[in-house]
Amino acid sequence: MTKMAASMVEHGEDAFRKLFKFYKRRNPPPDLRDVIDFSKIVKHEKVFPTELNPAAVSDAEARRAGLRPIRDWTAFGLHGYPGFIFISNPFLPGSQQHWVRQCLKTYPQKPNVCNLDMHMAPTETQDIWGRSADALRKTGSRVREPKTLLEKLRWVTLGYHYNWDTKTYSADHYTLFPSDLHSISLHVAAACRFPGFNAEAGILNYYRSDSSLGIHVDESELDHTRPLLSFSFGQSAVFLLGGTQREDPPTAMYMHSGDVMVMSGHSRLLYHAVPRVVPAPKGDPLHPSLEEDGLGPGSDQGLAQDHTQGEATLIQPVSEEDWAVCSRYIETSRVNMTIRQVLGSGQAFPAMDTTDKRIDAGHMHGYHDNQDGENVGLKRRRRSDS
Repeated sequence: MTKMAASMVEHGEDAFRKLFKFYKRRNPPPDLRDVIDFSKIVKHEKVFPTELNPAAVSDAEARRAGLRPIRDWTAFGLHGYPGFIFISNPFLPGSQQHWVRQCLKTYPQKPNVCNLDMHMAPTETQDIWGRSADALRKTGSRVREPKTLLEKLRWVTLGYHYNWDTKTYSADHYTLFPSDLHSISLHVAAACRFPGFNAEAGILNYYRSDSSLGIHVDESELDHTRPLLSFSFGQSAVFLLGGTQREDPPTAMYMHSGDVMVMSGHSRLLYHAVPRVVPAPKGDPLHPSLEEDGLGPGSDQGLAQDHTQGEATLIQPVSEEDWAVCSRYIETSRVNMTIRQVLGSGQAFPAMDTTDKRIDAGHMHGYHDNQDGENVGLKRRRRSDS
């Protein structure tokens, strides 16, 4: 560990916040040598291989969801973090494009809810993609005004829509959860030995190059025995995983495009944050996994049909026209999907829940404009998104 980072991670007064500020710093930029990179890992004192359950999902089912056979996945755990599983890009070549397109074009559509609804009329946010695509397709000057709605997007909620004011879910604020996302979540959870996972709520976060996600715990769900799933696409980011208290020093790791994290058991209620998006090398703005051939734009390899079973696949080909918009967006941005099961078996929402939970609103504002990276209020959030 570098000397500067080591001096910040000792147990003590808000060790998490100190390291968050270290990695968030812009000038001078932080030393990233201590950040665990699971895509390149050979040997690390904290990292160990994790055995998944290859029998939980058939090869055909995995392929329908755009996933490699479970036996080919590379998964890791971290000493000191029981229940945490990191899966290094389990996607088939080219299938990430489907999820990028869904996050940018499909999932922001009504009746799903997004941050723009907080200060814009419903008619203005009805077609975020349609009102942004032409401007993003332009390949001329990078200086464009004003920003498109897609570039102003910070979060979208799916299924049970999270209430940022009360920090709760409710039965009367629900829209149908996307079937493709439900299916892939079921398969990933099953591979990690959580059969029967029911994806009921999703929070999508949209990160620009200067975005960060504040220190928080995901505890608003009524059932904490089910895992939290996290899918990353686009630019890489630094993820910090801490303990049950902010005095516990966090571990830093990269999340690259296609990576999946599963937080369960002890790790389900740990503090975590994203202090930094890491820009791609100049001249190579897209992560290599997003440029793989296979199921992507222009592919004729039978995306619409899994010929092994004769069944339609969940992963649909992305047109060249759509990918021109998607790729332009993620050249400088990152999208993250966190999927949750809100209710346990036989569980129902209480009539009224006024419990004062630890703040989970870090998901609401992927950007932070205060120096400490603390969560800022809703009013300030509205101004920063304008």
